[in-house]
Amino acid sequence: MFEIWETSEPARLISDAGTLEVALEKVDTMCRLRHDQAVAHVGDTPEHYHFEIRDDAGRALARLSYVPDTSRAYKSVVVEEMRDPHPASDGH
Repeated sequence: MFEIWETSEPARLISDAGTLEVALEKVDTMCRLRHDQAVAHVGDTPEHYHFEIRDDAGRALARLSYVPDTSRAYKSVVVEEMRDPHPASDGH
């Protein structure tokens, strides 16, 4: 089990996930939401957002600081290497 936290002040639990891939997708969704809010100038939006994925013991497994770039469309913060940190060897 994984927990997704937004660690900007005050820190708050956003969601949980059964797998790391689902946890990464949820962080990506939160970043997309923060980007959309910044583009729409919704409320007092901070310039930086901080997220953590924690294990069931509360240890941070991954941290992400995100700054929305409102001059362009949202681009996913989740790269292929994050989804599969141990890709199959291709023999090279």
